[in-house]
Amino acid sequence: MAESFLNTAWNQLFEKYSILDVVREHGNFIITAKQIKEFREPRLMTKFDHSENLPEIFKKNDLSIMPISRNDFIISNHQMFSELKEINQDIIKVEFPNYIQSIVPAKITSEAIALNCAYLTGMLEDFLEDEQIVPTVSGRMASSKFSFEILNTSTKNYDEVQVENSQIEIDGAYEGINYLSLVEAKRNINTDFLIRQLYYPYRLWISKVDKKVKVIYFVYSNDIFSFFEYQFDDSNKYNSLRLIKQKNYSLEDIAITFKDITDISDKIEYIDEPEIPFPQADSFKRVINLCELINDSEVTAEKITEEFEFDPRQTQYYTRAAMYLGLIDKCSEGKYVTYKLSAIGKEIMKMKYVQRQLEFVKLILSHKVFHISFVQYLYAGRQLSKKEVVAFMKECNLYHIESEETFGRRASTIISWINWIISIVQE
Repeated sequence: MAESFLNTAWNQLFEKYSILDVVREHGNFIITAKQIKEFREPRLMTKFDHSENLPEIFKKNDLSIMPISRNDFIISNHQMFSELKEINQDIIKVEFPNYIQSIVPAKITSEAIALNCAYLTGMLEDFLEDEQIVPTVSGRMASSKFSFEILNTSTKNYDEVQVENSQIEIDGAYEGINYLSLVEAKRNINTDFLIRQLYYPYRLWISKVDKKVKVIYFVYSNDIFSFFEYQFDDSNKYNSLRLIKQKNYSLEDIAITFKDITDISDKIEYIDEPEIPFPQADSFKRVINLCELINDSEVTAEKITEEFEFDPRQTQYYTRAAMYLGLIDKCSEGKYVTYKLSAIGKEIMKMKYVQRQLEFVKLILSHKVFHISFVQYLYAGRQLSKKEVVAFMKECNLYHIESEETFGRRASTIISWINWIISIVQE
């Protein structure tokens, strides 16, 4: 798979150029695109939007890589990523203009269309708190020349980095009376993001306009438009990023009540545990993401790995989780494994937001261990501990779980999915 090629190529580069030794002695290693291309295309070797995408040798040695020009990259112990944390569960309903026919809200297939939808419906104007906003610059451009300080996780000091005409890409920019707002758009849920995707465009445009520049991280998933506004408290410090506002929007009715959930729980009928490894996939939002990706056609495991910037193990974990719930089917084995939505999955993905979420809840709670844990959560009025959940798991004859360590890891998934169920309530 692609991931194996990536790890192999980076291992060969580290060995050929003694990269670890140079970093330990000098604090960093400058590698050129030409050197990288000896083993693989640079664009395939250097795009890591999330920390979990980094090659194993980078993870093992707490390293990161960052472009500093068109042809040069710096490898060091730099803190390049920031946690993506949702601080607001409320969802604001907005109306879609009835005169627009070229965008179908039920079929938003790209970040660009999602941003256009957010612009048309007034989400952007509301979130940006600006007047007369219009889309302006977007696409690829050069970063210009600047320097900045970035935290070195090894020395705990700040290193100075020089950048000159590195390529950047802006997904969307919206200028109004008061601000220029730069947007980085995604369709996949992740636990962190690459600060550089906000910082390099920010540094370019604060030198070009007089008005304040806002930086926005935007995620469209499961019919929810989520906006995160960040601020760099010190424009010369890469890690001075701070989340100052977050809002969620929807084009549909999203009024799910606690009674909706408990009604499902009260009437649940258990199904037999499938002979599929018990889920190890803590983010249920990513399970939904996966169904969205597979919605239109059969998809290879490699495509899932690439699209979600997973490693192959994560692809396996999340496809198994969706199979456990009966949402997707594995279509082929061997070198090219493929997946498609099951009949149940197809029906659910056609549903409106509220009905779809409640069907997901029903699928989860139809597994006895999830239902018992959910009921005990309600009874205790608090999140259960792993130890408590493991005790329930041992009563439920789960498939192929033997060691205490495995029980503990799988318990995390149960706790996380129950937290997701609670999070969708809008009261």
